[in-house]
Amino acid sequence: RISKNLREIITQFKIMSLSYNKSNPIATAASANAPGLLQQVGMAGTAAVITVTFIHPIDVVKTRIQISPEYGAAGMGGTFKKIAGAEGVTALWKGVNAAWLRESSYTSLRLGLYEPCKIAFGCTSPETTTFVKKFAAGSAAGALGSLAGNPFDVLKTKMMATETGTPSIVGTAKDLLKNQGIGGFYRGIDSNIARAMVLNGTKMACYDQMKGYVVDFTGLPKGNLLVQFLSAGSAGFFMTCTVSPFDMIRTRLMNQPADAKVYNNALDCFMKIVKNEGPLTLWRGFIPIWSRFAPTTTIQLVIFEQLRGIMGMKSL
Repeated sequence: RISKNLREIITQFKIMSLSYNKSNPIATAASANAPGLLQQVGMAGTAAVITVTFIHPIDVVKTRIQISPEYGAAGMGGTFKKIAGAEGVTALWKGVNAAWLRESSYTSLRLGLYEPCKIAFGCTSPETTTFVKKFAAGSAAGALGSLAGNPFDVLKTKMMATETGTPSIVGTAKDLLKNQGIGGFYRGIDSNIARAMVLNGTKMACYDQMKGYVVDFTGLPKGNLLVQFLSAGSAGFFMTCTVSPFDMIRTRLMNQPADAKVYNNALDCFMKIVKNEGPLTLWRGFIPIWSRFAPTTTIQLVIFEQLRGIMGMKSL
């Protein structure tokens, strides 16, 4: 009986989704003339900037929890209240301008380069397209994006961690350059690249793979909005599981003061966290990270897919 009801629900979803696709050219547009690499990167950047504008407060809360045991003890809700009460609601958007620049560089590349990287890794047919190759393509795109976006990532992290006043991106950059030199903008680059490779490898491979499962289960086409939504939401959970330790290490490295260096590199940071605070500390802030990844991944990928449709590209 449950199985029968489930089939009826899926049938109704099919009817609604197919009706939506017929009336919405955004979801179904296709053309023989696919846009070039720059257009793909531009579409990815547009989707990322729109998404981060709405999700940024969760990122601020996540960062505070990771760098402070006090915020960690308060939890996600308590940290929201504490920031809003002590610094004002607008403090939840501290560093959003740096986040826009980061998304325009980092995310535009890691999303926009995924498909070209898949082809480079030999994913030219369903038979040659394996999960491992998808993960490798996502990892390669993530590493390239991380190299471009690391300076903005450092600025964003520092601005989000500031508890007094409203930091400016120019002022933060000048202070960083004065105290740490150019190298300060690439602080935590090793952990950031590792994080980006794991994050984007998991994100794109799981999203790509889940779409196949959802299509097989529902019978809906890959370009369907429901298929994209369910696949992206699932990818967000797996991303959180794999990325949380890298995210903790990256945040600690990027936020340590220049005159009181605590960690020498990513491995040193990992060892000290495990030794002094316990291995579970690596997953501190799991709920805020998931709360950020789930909507971020879903909105980002759905917007990206819809923009691909507008530009005449097939679904990922």
